[in-house]
Amino acid sequence: MKQLHRQSSMSKQHRPHHHRTSLSRTLASYLLREQRLLFVLLGFLLASSFFLLYPSLTPHPAAGSSAAIDFAAAVARKIPRGGASSVSAAGGARRLPVGVRKPSLRVVVTGGAGFVGSHLVDKLLARGDSVIVVDNFFTGRKDNVAHHLGNPRFELIRHDVVEPILLEVDQIYHLACPASPVHYKFNPIKTIKTNVMGTLNMLGLAKRVGARFLLTSTSEVYGDPLEHPQKESYWGNVNPIGVRSCYDEGKRTAETLTMDYHRGAGVEVRIARIFNTYGPRMCLDDGRVVSNFVAQALRKQPMTVYGDGKQTRSFQYVSDLVDGLVTLMESNHIGPFNLGNPGEFTMLELAQVVKETIDPGASVEFKPNTADDPHMRKPDISKAKSLLNWEPKISLKQGLPRMVSDFQKRIMEEK
Repeated sequence: MKQLHRQSSMSKQHRPHHHRTSLSRTLASYLLREQRLLFVLLGFLLASSFFLLYPSLTPHPAAGSSAAIDFAAAVARKIPRGGASSVSAAGGARRLPVGVRKPSLRVVVTGGAGFVGSHLVDKLLARGDSVIVVDNFFTGRKDNVAHHLGNPRFELIRHDVVEPILLEVDQIYHLACPASPVHYKFNPIKTIKTNVMGTLNMLGLAKRVGARFLLTSTSEVYGDPLEHPQKESYWGNVNPIGVRSCYDEGKRTAETLTMDYHRGAGVEVRIARIFNTYGPRMCLDDGRVVSNFVAQALRKQPMTVYGDGKQTRSFQYVSDLVDGLVTLMESNHIGPFNLGNPGEFTMLELAQVVKETIDPGASVEFKPNTADDPHMRKPDISKAKSLLNWEPKISLKQGLPRMVSDFQKRIMEEK
C-alpha cells in the first residue's frame, strides 16, 4: 500500500514538467509548420530596417525656415502652433512623430462681420485656419461674411462680447467695438462697456484656454496729439470727459487690461494701434471722412468738410492693415505697434483725390468742426518696420478706386 502511494506521489510530481514539455513541443511544431518561423523573422527584419532608415529619408526643415522650427517645437511641447514663440538654439527643432500633420489654428474674431474683421476672416480662412466670428451686428453686416457660410471651417455666432462666451480656440483677434464717431457716439455707455467688459471677457477666455490675444486699439488713444508724428511711446493728449471719451478712454482702458492680464496672469498678448483705414465693405454712412466723401460724390452731393479742412489724416488700405495684424499676431512682440500709412493728407487734399477719382465736378461744403476733433494724425511706423518687417504697400490713389467700385455697386442697390 505504501509502495502504491509512493508511486502515485511521484507521478503527480512529474506531471507539471510533462505538461511544460508538451506545450513547448506543440509551440515549436506550430512555428515550424508551413514556414511560419521564417515569416516571423522576416517581419522583424523589415520593421527594424524601416526604423533604422526612416531618419535619413525624412526631409529636414531648411535652416532659415523659422516657421517649420517653431511648429516642430510647439508639437514637441504639446502646445498650439499659435502659442509657440521661439525655439532655443541649444534644444533645436524636434522631428515630428510619424503620422502627425501640421494642425490648422482655431481662431475667433470678435467683430468679424465688420469692415476690417471680415477682411481678416478672408485671410485666415485662405491660409487654412478654422475661424469663429462673434458679432452682434450693431455695425457688422452678415453680407460681409455670407460668402463663407458654406465653408466647414467657418462658424458665425450672434453674440455680444459684453456677455461671456466659452470657446476652445488658439488665437483671439478682438476687434469688437463701434469705430466711427457716428456709431460710438450713438450709445456712449454701450461703447465703453464694449471696450471694458468685452475686453475683460475675451481676456478671461484667453486665460482659460491658453490662447494668444490680440487687441485692436486705435490712434484715438493719442487724442489731439502734441507730438507729430505719433510714436508708440507718446502717452497722448485725451479729454477724459468729452463726447469722444467713451471710445478714446475706452480703448486706453482696454490696453491697460490687456497688459495687466499679461503681467498678472501670463496671457500672451499683442496690441495694435490702428490709424485711419479705408476699403470695400465700409459702412456707407458711418461718418468717417473717406466713406463720407466717396458716398457723397457718388450720390452727386456736396462733400462735407468740417472746419477749415486743414486737419490732417493718414489713410491705409484695409489689406495692408490685415497683413499687419496677422504679422503682429504671429510675431514674438507684444507692442503696442502703430499700424497705419504715414502718407499725410489734409481734408481738402483728400477731397481733391476723391474728385479726381469719381467726379471732377464734385463740390465741397464747409460745416463747423466737431468737438475734440484732432488737428493732426500721422503714425510713426518705424517700430513696426524694424521689428515686424511691415509697412503699407498700397497708396491712396491705388486703393481708392477699389473702394469706389464697391460703393458704386451698393449705392445702385439702394435705388
